[in-house]
Amino acid sequence: MARALRIQFPGAFYHITCRGIEQRSIYLDNGDRLRFLELLTRSLDTYVVVMHAYIMMNNHFHLLVETKKANCSEFMRHFNVSYTGWFNWRHGRRGNLYQGRYNACLIDADRFLLEVSRYIHLNIVRVKRWQSSHHGARWRAARSYQWSSLAGYIDRKSAKDYVYYPMILEMVGGRRAYGRYVIDGLKRGVADPFKKVQRRMILGTEDFVAEVKHYLRRGSLRDQPAYREFVLHVLEPEVLLGFLARECGITTEVLRTRKAHGVTRGLVAELLYKYCQITQAQIGKLLGGIDYGAVYLLRRRIRENMRTNVELKKRYDEIDTRVSRLM
Repeated sequence: MARALRIQFPGAFYHITCRGIEQRSIYLDNGDRLRFLELLTRSLDTYVVVMHAYIMMNNHFHLLVETKKANCSEFMRHFNVSYTGWFNWRHGRRGNLYQGRYNACLIDADRFLLEVSRYIHLNIVRVKRWQSSHHGARWRAARSYQWSSLAGYIDRKSAKDYVYYPMILEMVGGRRAYGRYVIDGLKRGVADPFKKVQRRMILGTEDFVAEVKHYLRRGSLRDQPAYREFVLHVLEPEVLLGFLARECGITTEVLRTRKAHGVTRGLVAELLYKYCQITQAQIGKLLGGIDYGAVYLLRRRIRENMRTNVELKKRYDEIDTRVSRLM
């Protein structure tokens, strides 16, 4: 089976899960749980990783982390090896503790960080024995669960040094507001956000997927099927350029020069970035040899203009829809 691809870049957010082999427990007592947190904290410090939320279930765990460096794989490898080695030593066992590699889902933080944090914190009351309980009882169970970051989100006195709370709390308006947000989720039965995952590895909009594609790198032969699945929706730049030139009523040669209107070049730059899995420097070469900074400005200006210019946004959406049909 093809391994999941890893997309790594500075400032990336991930929802990480890891399950015990054969669904076995990965902690046998609270001593194991405390050591797990101690080794996790060391790994966070060593690899400059910020943890926004977590929960420890009997046979698996969830982490919501931000990698300041492009090092999610190194961080998780170090942490999992450290805890597995200690667990095996303490309990006189050998072999794997976890079922395969960890799973890391890249998160569009602006859109989904708050929602994913709630999903993680409510994991403890999603088990079968809580399904028919009143939301009040489920809330009390979730907020009192010792092996979760929820308590620190609703009570400053329960905050832990190894969890960073401000970013998510600012999104919702503070600790009281976060508590209401979680309770509201219990009342309404909020859907699993990971049903919206794209390419088996990204929770985000199509625009977010397009933005992170240029961080993708080819892996080993085992990775190739997953790589092909991810890049399936990628157009060749020359094909897209020819299509956009026709849409704009100009030749490809004019489109490649500064003779083309700045708005047109901005639309083209944005769509090349979205659909062709190329960098801004590569886009610059296609548009007449401008540098990546000029491409960035073209894309930024077109996005800013579309926020206030309804006709321009409509034009972009129409062309975007027609481009998507080429895939």
